[in-house]
Amino acid sequence: MTDRIEAAAAELRPLLQEFILWAPANAPGTDTDLVGPAVLWHRLDVRDNVGLWKAGDLRAVLLERIPQVVEDPDEAADGMVPALRSYLTFLSETGRLATGSASVDVLLSELDEIEDDFIEAMEDVLAERDWDEEEDEFEDDEDESLGDFEPFADEIADLPTIRLRPDTELAAAAREVTLIAQARGLALWVGSGRKVGEETLLTEEEVKEAVLSVGLSDAQSLWNLWNLAIDLEFLAPDDDDTVSVDPDTAAWPFEDDDDVLDAWLLGLHSIDYGDPELDDDDLTLALSGLTRALLVRVLVNGGSRSVGQLRGELAEAAGEYDDLGSDAWTAAGDPLAPVLAWLTGYGMVTVEGDEVRLTPLGVEGVVHMVDDADIDIDARPAIDAMTALDLLTLSADLPEEEADAEFAAWLDLRDPARAATELLEAAAEDEADALVRVQAASLVGALGEVAVPAWTEALKVPSLRPYAATHLAQLDVEDAPEPTPADTHWLILDMWTISAGLGRAEFVSSLHDIGPAQQIIGLLDVIWKVPHPHLEELLEAVAEAHPDKQVGKAAKRALFKARSRG
Repeated sequence: MTDRIEAAAAELRPLLQEFILWAPANAPGTDTDLVGPAVLWHRLDVRDNVGLWKAGDLRAVLLERIPQVVEDPDEAADGMVPALRSYLTFLSETGRLATGSASVDVLLSELDEIEDDFIEAMEDVLAERDWDEEEDEFEDDEDESLGDFEPFADEIADLPTIRLRPDTELAAAAREVTLIAQARGLALWVGSGRKVGEETLLTEEEVKEAVLSVGLSDAQSLWNLWNLAIDLEFLAPDDDDTVSVDPDTAAWPFEDDDDVLDAWLLGLHSIDYGDPELDDDDLTLALSGLTRALLVRVLVNGGSRSVGQLRGELAEAAGEYDDLGSDAWTAAGDPLAPVLAWLTGYGMVTVEGDEVRLTPLGVEGVVHMVDDADIDIDARPAIDAMTALDLLTLSADLPEEEADAEFAAWLDLRDPARAATELLEAAAEDEADALVRVQAASLVGALGEVAVPAWTEALKVPSLRPYAATHLAQLDVEDAPEPTPADTHWLILDMWTISAGLGRAEFVSSLHDIGPAQQIIGLLDVIWKVPHPHLEELLEAVAEAHPDKQVGKAAKRALFKARSRG
């Protein structure tokens, strides 16, 4: 889900920042931006450990996942494989390739083997998009589909911030979804190696037996449920004439929240099964997208809408979208009945009286669909469910005014002293994440004297000690240790780490902020002693980026000393 992707991206950020600093001197010409998507999906789809790369992982990422998510296939074809060569070399040379990984030689050989296939896959994606663009020329730009979100893009962008519930709550709701439970029941009824026909999958007797077994009202519901079971990967074909239940299906609802949400997300696009199905195929087609059309209208209305308003607006939209839309609407009787039944069954809406309301699970799902449509939407974790780490990660990407507002709202729900402790504990989780650390220090610093106990405790954490000593000194706390030169040097290295992640120009500017060349040389003569997680990469970056050759030489000397001390 959204939280999971954000968490994985936050986990990878420090490692990618180090790679960005490493690349100019060790792999010049590498397009480091192309590494991010590949390693993110490696973390989400393949391995929980970002440093663990086994044989086959590259094939799974590059040939199976990237073609589904790539933004610029032409750019990826030119540079993603070379960029990954550099990244894997970086992991190996810096000791970040985890135990249990294949050797870097094996991994690079695998890249060589699949490079042509990857380029071909990108060409296929490009060709498919070109074909889609050619088809689009023959379609109306405004009303391409009854269920398109694009006509609502401005309204979606103007919505107030949407607050997403935490994965624990969403997973609990997903475990109660009726349609998934029914799809599980159908898959278990199918069993292993069930023979299916060419014209009709099941015989009439089997259909009756399946409908009775699952507790459905009619056979049409059965086929929608059959397709949902396939979407959820509860059912899979063995070969041309047999189908079997997946061995994990019986374990639904799964214990792990991520597994539950992954399964629910697999079935999210089943909402199209809620569209009315009529005897006439042309009439059925005229109402395709009706379920999505309802969802987007509920979303832009703030998450709720009356059935009466929806019925009138969607009837008009159907008539405008297709010449047969009005006829189809009349023929369907109550076109919204199957739509609302499916959305209710999938846990996305509730219907009380005349009001349709998005559930928290429904909000999460619609946000995913909006993201899939490449439409901007402001969606964030709910304040009451936001952890300190959530707040720090989010605030780092927001304008200062918005970040302050998020902090104020979050702080309103907590004792300030406890809030200071939570923020500093979150900042201590990853010594390599300088951005989160600086963000935490700034927020805790704004709390004043109430944060003294938290700062005092933070003195015990090496990565936070420089900030704690500095703030305690500013607060004139009795018996607090004075900041040392090493503390100051750590703060400088954190600043350089952040600026390096913003690009070369920002990094060079941060070097000039220190002072003239001789002052930087003097700093480099001592800063190599600081046990900062990014020290070596930063010294390499200084040597490569600073325009003064004497500074470059001093950085290389410092780098040699830093490497020699261990």
